[in-house]
Parts: sequence; structure tokens; C-alpha cells
Amino acid sequence: MSKSAFKPGNMLYPLPAVMVSCQYNGGVDPECKNPALQGKPNIITVAWAGTVCTNPPMLSISVRPERYSYHMIEQSGEFVVNLTTEALVSATDYCGVRSGRDIDKFKEMHLTPLPSREISVPGIAESPVNIECRVRQILPLGSIQVRGIFREVMLWYPYREGEEQRFFLSPAVSREEAVKRADALTKGLFGFKE
Repeated sequence: MSKSAFKPGNMLYPLPAVMVSCQYNGGVDPECKNPALQGKPNIITVAWAGTVCTNPPMLSISVRPERYSYHMIEQSGEFVVNLTTEALVSATDYCGVRSGRDIDKFKEMHLTPLPSREISVPGIAESPVNIECRVRQILPLGSIQVRGIFREVMLWYPYREGEEQRFFLSPAVSREEAVKRADALTKGLFGFKE
């Protein structure tokens, strides 16, 4: 069987989309031109997110420096990764194509800022799992200036204990498998048997 060769590229698809909440920490945000949005948290949809290390627990996200959320994360050194569900598909899409420079995404998508337990940036109350993170390193990664933001996980918790969660993982995962994984995640099993 012959195979075709392609130029180097990232072919790891599909990727799960997450909603990352962030907020400028203190004072007047120089990137925010709308006075009504000063000091408000923002949400960016990120599809390039993944595990970096288990001990200490760390994960990474890729955010372009020209994105409005980038400077918020860089300045505050904190953000929250909010897992998505089928009910959050529309908000996940909207937060990925609209800029927080122009609109309050929490307000427009009827989402509720959830005070975090270990950091100052709020999570999203409607998300079943909120992962509070502190930036550990920002690493330039190439010609398109995508930056990998490696963060130490400070705390993660399911928002609604005891409720069945259906995570929007990817089209390649069946509904039954998604429920199984979500159940394992909320119990801390991560796919392993009890």
C-alpha cells in the first residue's frame, strides 16, 4: 500500500474546545477601549489545549498574542479552563468568533461568572468542570507566533456534585462514551475501574 507525503502539519483532529475565562488584574486595562467593559472578565474559546504533566498537574493552551484575552492572561498570570457541554455549544462557538474588546460575552451568552476558590479570575458557573490555573511559563512557538501557555493547575472541581454530566468532548466520541468519561472524571477515576 502506498502513502502520500504531506508537508509538516498538526493533524491531531478533532480537538475538544474549551472556554477559557480571564480578567485583567487591577487598574485600567490599556487594551480595552470600551469603558463599559473595563474590569469585566472575558471568555475565549480555545481548541488547542492539552495535558503537559501530571505531577505537578499542568496543562497548556495556545493563544495568539493579538487576541484580546492574551494580554489579560499574561498580565494577571491566571485563568480558568471551563469544560463545555452540549448545552454550551452555542456559547462556545460565539465566544470563539467575537472579541471581548467589543462585547461582554458573559452577558451576551447569559453565562454566570463563578468566583474561583484559589485565584481571582472567575470561572463559568454553567460549565460542569472549572480548572483554575496559574501561568507558569509563556513560550513562543513559531512563525505564526502562537504561544503555549503552560499553567499549573491550582484546583479543579465539578460544579454540580451528584448531577449527571455530559461533556462535549468531540464528534469522534459516542454519547455513551462521553457520559462514561464524564462520570469517571467527576468521581476522579479518569477512565480506570473502581
